[in-house]
Amino acid sequence: MEVDEQIKIFQEFIEQNYYPQLLEAVRKGQSHLVLDFAELVKFNTEIVEDLLETPEEVLKAGEIAVKEFDLPRKITRFSLRFFNLPDSQKILIGEMRSKHLNKFVWTEGIVRQKSDVRPHVTVAKFECPSCGNILNVMQLDKKYKEPTRCGCGRKGKFREISKELVDGQGLVLEESPDDLDGSQPKRINVFLKGDLVSPISEKKSSPGSKVQLFGWLAEVPITLRTGGQATKFDLVLEANYLLPLQDDSADLKITEKELEQIKEIAKGENPLFSLASSMAPSIYGHDKIKEALVLQLAGGCRKERPDGVVTRGDMHMLLIGDPGSGKSQLLKRITAIAPKARFTSGKSATGAGLTASVVKDEFLGGWSLEAGTLVLANRGFAIIDELDKMGKEDRSALHEALEQQTISIAKANIQATLRCETTVLAAANPKFGRFDPYDLVANQINLPPTLINRFDLIFPVKDLPHREKDEKMADFILKLHQSPESAVADIPSELMRKYFAYIRKNMHPQMTNTAVDEIKNYYITMRNSGKGEEAGMKSIPITARQLEGLVRLSEAAAKVRLSTKVTKQDAQKAIELVDYCLNQIAKDSETGQIDIDRLGGRMTASQRGGISVIKEIIHALEEQTNEKIIPIENIVEAAKEKSLSQEKVEEALEKLRRSGDIFEPKRGFIQRL
Repeated sequence: MEVDEQIKIFQEFIEQNYYPQLLEAVRKGQSHLVLDFAELVKFNTEIVEDLLETPEEVLKAGEIAVKEFDLPRKITRFSLRFFNLPDSQKILIGEMRSKHLNKFVWTEGIVRQKSDVRPHVTVAKFECPSCGNILNVMQLDKKYKEPTRCGCGRKGKFREISKELVDGQGLVLEESPDDLDGSQPKRINVFLKGDLVSPISEKKSSPGSKVQLFGWLAEVPITLRTGGQATKFDLVLEANYLLPLQDDSADLKITEKELEQIKEIAKGENPLFSLASSMAPSIYGHDKIKEALVLQLAGGCRKERPDGVVTRGDMHMLLIGDPGSGKSQLLKRITAIAPKARFTSGKSATGAGLTASVVKDEFLGGWSLEAGTLVLANRGFAIIDELDKMGKEDRSALHEALEQQTISIAKANIQATLRCETTVLAAANPKFGRFDPYDLVANQINLPPTLINRFDLIFPVKDLPHREKDEKMADFILKLHQSPESAVADIPSELMRKYFAYIRKNMHPQMTNTAVDEIKNYYITMRNSGKGEEAGMKSIPITARQLEGLVRLSEAAAKVRLSTKVTKQDAQKAIELVDYCLNQIAKDSETGQIDIDRLGGRMTASQRGGISVIKEIIHALEEQTNEKIIPIENIVEAAKEKSLSQEKVEEALEKLRRSGDIFEPKRGFIQRL
């Protein structure tokens, strides 16, 4: 089709369908107009074929067509942007081949990297010193091109008069994991220019966001180190239009009908229970954990104080359990329900992969930041399975992310602090594969106490034989295998997703006095319930971190009911869950008391009490006999009076030996260091 014809068709098409939008765009000073491809197909099929085969030329014709309109102000540069291309033009990043070069295609993926915006030359004007002729040189390659000769026959240097610059930016687009069947995600460089790098679209294409890209493939020559050109070319996608996909929870479109359904669930008798039972219908039991997961998905309220201190609203949860107890299944299910969730396994995760890494920008030179899982899941969920299989250094990368919700990076010449307001749900196995009911839970959690402390709720998932329970569970699992469709949730996944997206965005409940009193009473009762040991060593049942956790949980319970106030009932629900966790994990079997040190430390208060008693005995015996070396028999005798058994004494002495407080100069005798 001739260019004049194309211009004519574009003029008619815009006049009939898009004239008001064009005038509005020009009035606002915009330099582009977004057109629906499907409309153009209805209007004229011939030009559509041309557009798909030679997009650049046809779009230039469209540009000329726009300039010929009688517009309120003169425009120099104008672009037509197309979206809604047919599915036949969709090409996965991994399937892009040389036959697709210069064809109009579209693809979708996740933005992994983004370079800075830099000006690029499109056209340069040169003047011939001999005859004054003006030469226009199009700059299409990477290398800046100057004219070699003029019409008057002159060769050599020409004087540059002016050059037209356009803003350009490079993205690295990666296939989204949903489109892959376990294969490695492929990447492609994308080049944005002109109005596609405006600050508005800048936000839409930040690393981690999912986008649809419309454009055409171009080849970029690769220069060898020797200066020659390689036979291999690089592919780059020249973007015509970028459309962000509704991946962000804030952009989930909720219809009127769905809003009605959401309100209906919230007004039900027990919305928490109905959501929990629809959470993972194919997993038997774990009711408390499911309830806690609903509250975690709802989240607490983020508060910013006048002095700039921010209290996080996200709750972190850790499931520690025996193999085969359904942890990973629960995690996978949450990935499907949570708005903006990312799943990763600890074995293959590194610190850089979780937080952020600095990579060399191949495309436009320099260094650029590449976001990791926690940053990509900002305002969403990071789900980490096999947390105990991660390396020590990699695990320490989580500390700042869990509490401060930022990730600081200082590498190469980049010092940056990235936001990661992320809720973390993690799962781990006990140290020896299974729980030993007689040992300290802390000894079986292969995680540092500083990390454990940052989780609001920790659930041990124990798998102990129990005839009735096992029978029910076997029935449940076998029935599922007989008829897989029997596990149907009352609330469909899509609606649950929107439910949580809605309450996370719109609900900010306030604490009432009754709720504050309820939490305060529980906290004070718990703090002072620790029994005094012989040497005044008290067990510490609960710390201020759990207090904040209680507030977050009660806010989440209020959110689930779509309430603007946190009532006493919400506080009681939070207390019930925290109490359940503490009883499961932090109970000292000897005293029956809850002792938070079982969780964070490696020694319980009763053990610490025993050690301090032994220390006192050693000190007293030294003063009595004026001897430095004391027989162990004497210590055992003295300890009997204080009702400490010989086993306890030996255990305490072993601990003191290990810590370097005492040593054994000869067998059966000890001496203080």
